Formats: sequence, C-alpha cells, structure tokens
Amino acid sequence: MSGSEFLSLAATISLGVLTFAFLLTTIRIVIGRTLPDRVLALDLLVAIGIAYIAVGAISTGYFLYLDIAISLGLVGFLATVAFARFILHRGKTNREYEVKESDKAKEETAK
Repeated sequence: MSGSEFLSLAATISLGVLTFAFLLTTIRIVIGRTLPDRVLALDLLVAIGIAYIAVGAISTGYFLYLDIAISLGLVGFLATVAFARFILHRGKTNREYEVKESDKAKEETAK
C-alpha cells in the first residue's frame, strides 16, 4: 500500500467517523435536557466542523482551508463565551444585575 492510498483510506475513515459524531451531536442538540447541554453540543459541532475542514485540507492538498478552520475556531469560541454569559445572567433583571455589581464594587473599596 502506497502512501497516497493510505492517506486516502485514512481520510475516508475519518470522514465516516466525523459524520457519525456529527449525527450523534445533532441528536444531542435536539433532545438536550438543559440549555448548557445544548450549548456544549453546539461547541462540539463547531469542533467537528473544524475537523471536517482539516480532513478536507489534507486530502485535497489545499492548505488554505486551514485558515478557514482557524477562523471558525475563533468564531466558535466567541459564540461559546456569549452563550455562557447568557446562561449565567438568564432570568436576572437588569436591576438585580446592577445591584450585584454595586455590591461587588462596595466590597472591593472596603478591602
């Protein structure tokens, strides 16, 4: 088996495994019990997308795709941080948030 045949076989196998992971993650998004479960599954979906792009870049030889994967990783990270902040502050009114912030400021000045 030559190197190019092995690379083609490895890319095919990895695409199959990634497709299976994509399906399982999609199911987890649909039937996720809580919002953090769904956010975690969405973050995993971004990672699977990055893996698809990386496998495509390796199998085609166009390594410019890796720049797209890096950009997707940055956007996915920012989305995860935004979702985490949303979950953290969900259900709180603006007044409750302002009171908490003023309490923290008072504690810091007291130290």
